Amino acid sequence: MAGLRLGPLLRHVDWETGTGATVWVEADRPCEAEVRCADGAGGTARTWQIAGHHYALIQVSGLRPGAETAYRVLLDGEQVWPLPDSSFPDSTIRTPAPGTDSTDPAPVRVAFGSCRWAAPPSDASHDPVGPDALDTLAQALARAPEAPRPDVLVLLGDQVYADETSAETRRWLAERRDLSEPPGEQVADYEEYTRLYYESWLDPEVRWLLSTVPSCMIFDDHDVIDDWNTSEAWQRRMRATPWWRERILSGLMSYWVHQHLGNLSPAELAADPLYAEVRAAEDGTEALREFAARADADPGYTRWSYRRDFGRTRLLMVDTRAARVLEEGRRAMLTDKELAWVREQAMDGVGGAPGLPGPDEPGAASGGHDTAHDRGHDTAHDRGHHKGGYDHLLLGTSLPWLLPHFVHDVEAWNASVCGGRRGGRWARIGEDLRQRGDLEHWAAFPESFDALTDTIAAVGGAPGAPATISVLSGDVHHAYVAAPDWSRWPSRPPRSQVRQLTCSPVHNSIYASIRLGFRFGWSAAGRALGRAFRRHGRVPHPRLSWHKTGGPWFGNQLMTLTLRGRTAHLRLDQAQSDPSGGAARLVTALETDWAGQGASSDGS
Repeated sequence: MAGLRLGPLLRHVDWETGTGATVWVEADRPCEAEVRCADGAGGTARTWQIAGHHYALIQVSGLRPGAETAYRVLLDGEQVWPLPDSSFPDSTIRTPAPGTDSTDPAPVRVAFGSCRWAAPPSDASHDPVGPDALDTLAQALARAPEAPRPDVLVLLGDQVYADETSAETRRWLAERRDLSEPPGEQVADYEEYTRLYYESWLDPEVRWLLSTVPSCMIFDDHDVIDDWNTSEAWQRRMRATPWWRERILSGLMSYWVHQHLGNLSPAELAADPLYAEVRAAEDGTEALREFAARADADPGYTRWSYRRDFGRTRLLMVDTRAARVLEEGRRAMLTDKELAWVREQAMDGVGGAPGLPGPDEPGAASGGHDTAHDRGHDTAHDRGHHKGGYDHLLLGTSLPWLLPHFVHDVEAWNASVCGGRRGGRWARIGEDLRQRGDLEHWAAFPESFDALTDTIAAVGGAPGAPATISVLSGDVHHAYVAAPDWSRWPSRPPRSQVRQLTCSPVHNSIYASIRLGFRFGWSAAGRALGRAFRRHGRVPHPRLSWHKTGGPWFGNQLMTLTLRGRTAHLRLDQAQSDPSGGAARLVTALETDWAGQGASSDGS
């Protein structure tokens, strides 16, 4: 009898028709996987194999729009989910009701955060890094299944920590190999990556949460290694390390299996030649391994970024790790084609904007790359999304666009001196500081920072601009809200309300140095010192300024955006322990509203 090894994860829910969804599972042997819904909807899929593991992505059809139905998972006809001893409510699929009355639209709730270290505490009564915000959210939803819940959970990176393993995982690794040999206590291969996903997603609360709330995911550095793709020198050093090739290929392979596939719509999956090849093969390992090798060698080979539309809310999840151009002198956070894809998807349905080519003009890009893999991916994307406008744009980028001012200025200074602006000696000093100090956010790629800013300004200033543009980020182990100041902007400022919304960690350590450093980064003294760094690095004065409107907050936390019509409501919840020994609870640290043109708001 086949058993359920991991999952189910409810991934893609169809917001165009409200009739379909996809569910991801891992079984312990080859089998037929099936989802049966209480209302008669369902779907089946045969498992496919990677490195001795058996996976299926089941497409569920026949769902009723605007409804909720419980579902079961069966393997070879035998029920394996819900678990027989589960204390959680049934896993359900909620579908939107497309075409509802535009005068009273249903809200779209987007919960997001990043950086979840999944290691269980050695003492169940005391977690050394505090209560897990995802666990706490799951417990709250399980206690009140009729309460509002997120329509989608956006996980912005560091879903697993390949370079920071738990004591239990280290014991397991030691049974496989000699930990005195590199990479030591870090994971080394695909099998060891699967261990990380088991540790993270078999957590009972998180397992239930991911089975009943759809999720969108993107990697950040710790999914592979801390500061992944910091610079050309970093990459050259890592590629000379004997264990690195197996690590990077396994990281990309496991990400494709566990996270990336579930981000895609059924139309995108149907047109993806790699997915078809893997499913058709007796063993798809070599095909996936070859793909991962090409993706690592060439940042333009494939596209990990993707788009999801939730009614009149658009989410663009942007890869800020694998799409980097690292060659000194032409460094960029995104390849030219990747940036063109982001611009095109942001402008789709909005209207023409100065400085950005339309989809049929010279210089426009389809968002794909010259590979069979991406040609299929883009064709499916074009078929799978409507061409109408939207009210809210969410840019999911694991790394914040607007940082504390001192941090931004230091990274801009570092990019300048590493590029040779102050000579070879300072370039060597700058490279050492870049790698030691994690100086690799958008500010460390100044031309890319400007390009993203130009894109946001152009979309926000175009005819039919969205009411709000929110940049959703994590990585920096604290939370804050920042708003750009367009008063010195050289052209027409955007009409959209623009916010940087940063939220991390979901579950991780908050060191005193982080608290002190980021508080200083936002301070007047930090701004003054940052200006001195700029002068030394001969960095041009920025065209854009910004200010913090909330935070910083430190703790294990999640943000939730509730988008209705042309208004946005933001809530920040922190997981806090119960002093009396009861279950952890979510405590609201912030609630605020803002609105775009055509609506009024008394929020900030």
